[in-house]
Amino acid sequence: MNLFEKEALIAKQAVELENATPEEIIRFAVETFPNITFACSFGAEDVVLVDMLQKISPKTDIFYLDTDFHFKETYETRDRLAERYPGIPFVEVKPEITPEEQAAQYGEELWKSDANKCCDIRKVQPLTKILSKYEAWITGIRRDQAPTRANAKKIEYDVKFGLVKFNPIASWTSEDVWNYIRENNVVYNPLHDNNYPSIGCEHCTRQVMPGEDPRAGRWSGQEKTECGLHK
Repeated sequence: MNLFEKEALIAKQAVELENATPEEIIRFAVETFPNITFACSFGAEDVVLVDMLQKISPKTDIFYLDTDFHFKETYETRDRLAERYPGIPFVEVKPEITPEEQAAQYGEELWKSDANKCCDIRKVQPLTKILSKYEAWITGIRRDQAPTRANAKKIEYDVKFGLVKFNPIASWTSEDVWNYIRENNVVYNPLHDNNYPSIGCEHCTRQVMPGEDPRAGRWSGQEKTECGLHK
């Protein structure tokens, strides 16, 4: 099956799955693609999907990109999730170079001089490497998070990384996410309670003020709105 045929088949499945629940989509994903993984950033959307996966397919791989620059609360959320779900298969994925090596090669605080390069080194390249081992992946992106995500399908072919991509909660609102967290007593990052609706690396994430866009705290002051993982 060539790329065109794959995309056509997946587009057809996307229409069929559009009204399915996230749980139904996850079940379809893990049954159809046993060699599948979930990319977890430990944000609100992703902890919801961790909870769902543990109920549906607890042995499915879950990886996270450890950029070395996360908030301490993010690492603590990881540890609390591991305690909540014993045996959870978290896979740590790190960049090829350390922060010190990055500073030596590209200068101090690369995230200020060239945020795209920093994201490429610490996120995109490691992601490309880990995804090459799988035939499908699951993400927690939602359509109303950003204009770049507005057309996300529940299932689509990820041309950039060359595999099938599932977005089970693409149609959910932030309220849907938080209702699930409350109803299921899901562990979440405490930064969300302190005006951090979207949490990335510590250097490039700030609190969001009342009236601002939920993603205004990411790469504040720059035109950049995505790290390059979901374009």
